[in-house]
Amino acid sequence: MSPRQFEHAIAFLCERDGCQGAGVVGGANDLGADVVANCPQGRRIVIQCKRYGPTTKVGSPDMQRFGGTCFSIHGADVAAVVTTSAFTKPARDYALRQGIRIFDENDLAAWATRTGPAPWM
Repeated sequence: MSPRQFEHAIAFLCERDGCQGAGVVGGANDLGADVVANCPQGRRIVIQCKRYGPTTKVGSPDMQRFGGTCFSIHGADVAAVVTTSAFTKPARDYALRQGIRIFDENDLAAWATRTGPAPWM
């Protein structure tokens, strides 16, 4: 699956689970937003998608770039980073301090199979 296909898969999961207007906005000038939707509760969710292999983790620089735009530029009520891999400890720490939700490969699998929560829950 390409990074673009991964973004579309995440948008599909959002729609499947009741989000309205889920769309892929990622691209060269996306300023960190790959998927934007309105949660079932009416909140705006902005998702950064990271399709990485098992040996590449989402690091603190990735989180900082997203953290600098998700709320102020994209108007997120809920901001999340979803990856097919894992997060470094500094990335997890940054996300916790900034109120960014993180979904690693296990969280993503649980969401996709409806055995775990969606990122906006």
